[in-house]
Amino acid sequence: MISKTIDAASWVCFSRNAFRYPILQRVSAGLVSGVLLWVVSLSAQAAQFPEKPVRIVVPFPAGAAADTAMRVVARKLSDQWRQPVVVDNRPGAHGFQSVTASPADGYTLLLGAGSGMVTAPLLSSKLAYNPSRDFVPVGRVVINIPILTTHPSLNVRTVQELVELARKNPGQLNYSTSGNGSPGHLSMEMFQAATGTRMVQIPYKGGGPAVNELAGGHVQLGMNAVPSVAPHIKGGKLVPIAVASAKRSRAFPNVPTMAEAGVKGFEYDIWYALFAPTGTPADLVNRISKALAAALGDPEIASQLLAQGAEPAPTTPQELARFIQEDTARWAKLVKERNLKLD
Repeated sequence: MISKTIDAASWVCFSRNAFRYPILQRVSAGLVSGVLLWVVSLSAQAAQFPEKPVRIVVPFPAGAAADTAMRVVARKLSDQWRQPVVVDNRPGAHGFQSVTASPADGYTLLLGAGSGMVTAPLLSSKLAYNPSRDFVPVGRVVINIPILTTHPSLNVRTVQELVELARKNPGQLNYSTSGNGSPGHLSMEMFQAATGTRMVQIPYKGGGPAVNELAGGHVQLGMNAVPSVAPHIKGGKLVPIAVASAKRSRAFPNVPTMAEAGVKGFEYDIWYALFAPTGTPADLVNRISKALAAALGDPEIASQLLAQGAEPAPTTPQELARFIQEDTARWAKLVKERNLKLD
């Protein structure tokens, strides 16, 4: 079996010997021709992409914030490519595995989130996939700004009031999450570390139940993506305290950031990005990334996403790779300090 890679020194040695021995001249010529044909073939594939429907696997249930945002973008990509772009909901590890098992030809992509691509590997050594090994970054899609809300019965309307109450009653306040290691859980761990408070996590099976229980007054507070809680805030069932991002949410511009509310250095965004299976040609990855950026730059698409509470946040593959490195370093520090794990 011929190795897929040839180191530079071996290639130089082989090339020199090819001029000395006729048989090697024929082998060398054939090998070079084969490599050139392979490169030309890949370039042709990228230039013609797509020639058939593209599938985007979303490892979240239908109707989730990630799903609704991706469907808006998928429709625009379909218009650009003149091919169907199908959103395939496969919640959990099965979604990731279905992409890793697919050909690296650009026709199967993954909508990954920070929870699955960054924090899950830090919290568990038993994942059925390895983000850095199995996927290559294509481009970020949207950012959902997390917002800290309380139930009106808690009678708390500012971060300062919440911190004072939590410090006076350590371990007495509770917050809902969609499970251990979820964005709601980790952001609240960050909040407690930054404010010197201690609260109790009440994990639920999914974001929907976590938000509904909070809105129903069964738990007292929670950190959730804006799209998940916006209807409850507008309906008076939840009180917005602060947003976790570095800038205010366009959906709730009057709600301060954590930094503005006195929690310095607190910054957290829930992000979603497209990934391709490892081995996908770089020129094809770049082609898909540019199409994604063009879709997100369309004013109508941006307006639809903002109406959901999601903010377009396109990047190049290289920018996304750097962003993931920085995000991983930040969360690794918190996971270690708080001794967080799922195993």
